[in-house]
Amino acid sequence: MKLTVVAAQTRVSWDIQRNLAAIAAALAGTRSGEVAVLPEAAVSGYDDQLSGLGRLDPDVITAAIDRVAEQACERQIHLFCGSLLPENGTWLNAALYLGPDGSRQIYRKVNLATHERGRLAAGSALPVFPVQLPGGPVGAGVQLCREILFPEQWRYLAGAGAQLFVYPTYAANPTVPAGVWRSHLVSHAAASQRFVVAANVADPRQHCPSAVISPRGEVLGELPPAQPGLLRVVIDTGDCGDWYLGQRREDVVRIVSAGGPGGSSPRASTD
Repeated sequence: MKLTVVAAQTRVSWDIQRNLAAIAAALAGTRSGEVAVLPEAAVSGYDDQLSGLGRLDPDVITAAIDRVAEQACERQIHLFCGSLLPENGTWLNAALYLGPDGSRQIYRKVNLATHERGRLAAGSALPVFPVQLPGGPVGAGVQLCREILFPEQWRYLAGAGAQLFVYPTYAANPTVPAGVWRSHLVSHAAASQRFVVAANVADPRQHCPSAVISPRGEVLGELPPAQPGLLRVVIDTGDCGDWYLGQRREDVVRIVSAGGPGGSSPRASTD
């Protein structure tokens, strides 16, 4: 099945209204039926110190997410959008699926960054979201930022039915060697034979591109760093496959699920 995916590279700050304006400008370039991906914490703001976390107002964030959800409905797009999210008296790092019919799903970041631990609550599930398209559902698995470093989570999602990896990130750290995270994107796509759609923050310090990668590991498109932009690529889920997944030696190493409903955390075991 063919579909159009859009990686939206936007600027992200702790100014919610500025973020909403950046999101609105990006979504103005989308078209009905497309699957669009915004960066990590595109609504709430973010940095590697979580310097603005204490100033976030849960009601303001909730209202801002509602506004972005309205735009997904107005434009009839399938939108994946990152935000710090209030839940049960604490904060999560989350990616929300906002459907054209008003439906919502939440991925709660499982593997928190060092500076997030003790300040944000970690998720405990790796769900695959069914994106309902005219030709049928497409399974989308979400990973956030540093979760690029944990291949077992990506492999679990592929085995659980994901045909598309959605990767919102805030990867703007000048201490990370250039090209490393780009190579991770290629590796995850090729090893799992799945598409990857990555959306990073528009920042001159970017160390991960906003890009679309094919199940063969081909970079189908990539945005230049620093500037806001949209990358639009038509993909065909028929290119996905289980050739490598089907050759795994599960008598030696096996990924099993552990955790709550709606998708679970992976655990490797050896026999």
